[in-house]
Amino acid sequence: MPVGPPNLCRMNGAMSVASADDTTPGRADTLGGVPLDALMACPQCDALYEARMPKEGERAVCARCHTVLIAPKRKAGLKIIALTLAVIILVFSALFFPFLTIDAGGFGNKASILDSASSFQSGPMVFLSVAVAGMIIIIPLVRTLLILYVLVPVVLDRTPYAHARRAFRLTQELKPWAMAEIFAIGCAVALVKVADLAHIGFGPAFWMFAVLVIIVLVNDNYLCTWSVWKSLELDQQEA
Repeated sequence: MPVGPPNLCRMNGAMSVASADDTTPGRADTLGGVPLDALMACPQCDALYEARMPKEGERAVCARCHTVLIAPKRKAGLKIIALTLAVIILVFSALFFPFLTIDAGGFGNKASILDSASSFQSGPMVFLSVAVAGMIIIIPLVRTLLILYVLVPVVLDRTPYAHARRAFRLTQELKPWAMAEIFAIGCAVALVKVADLAHIGFGPAFWMFAVLVIIVLVNDNYLCTWSVWKSLELDQQEA
């Protein structure tokens, strides 16, 4: 893993940079005199830092690329759980209500999200339908369920469930593949192109999906991955 330059400035007083040249002889589990489990790497530029909890109202930002690394918020766990439950309810509800209605030349049609995801049902395009359904329905739903699985015992001060760390790692790996917001942008572009050809109506599922996208973005903003990892590590050590 690449290591950040040794003389980088501190990040809001919350973190300091570990030098690659400053190693402790005879200690394979330290770097720059800092235990390896106390270090964290920026997910964008791989700069390596000694992680420290910021003061209330502060956040730790990478000095190289300005990515937010640690941003704890008060009672964030309960808010994340509430928002995650809302996402699950909206996903299931949006599947069975009309997403769009189209009227042209006296003919009308309604389409749900499932209809959109399964519009290609023959030939090689079946794989495209499976990919669309996975990225806009299955993966976001699995990710929210895994977040609940990890956070509920942590927020309630209970021992984490089995394989909680692996489940949380999977939520981070699935994050780039959850593309509900990309689907919403694609629908907006398509609607602009066909607006002059037909009358477009928005069904209940459209508004549910719009709210769902906003909630997912807010939920990800509340979620401080470093805080969750530290909570899981502390619970594992106590166990």
